[in-house]
Amino acid sequence: MKPESNQSEGGGQLEGRYANYFEIGHNAFEFVLDLGQAYEEGERASIHTRIITGPKYAKTLCDVLSESINRYERTFGTIPKAERG
Repeated sequence: MKPESNQSEGGGQLEGRYANYFEIGHNAFEFVLDLGQAYEEGERASIHTRIITGPKYAKTLCDVLSESINRYERTFGTIPKAERG
């Protein structure tokens, strides 16, 4: 992915969505990642995106995200962990 690009492979405009809430599930064949936005305490999170992928691609996503976080922290410092709720 090229973060500086706002164009999809097909030439259409990419839609950016903010996510601060995540749910992940899996079975023997796939991982399901639900992304959404949580609001004030007591309010239910709003899920807006579901990604379904195979186990090896889920592991690749994990590796790519981990590498990106490591680069970020080398540049900007340690990221504090968010509270899980």
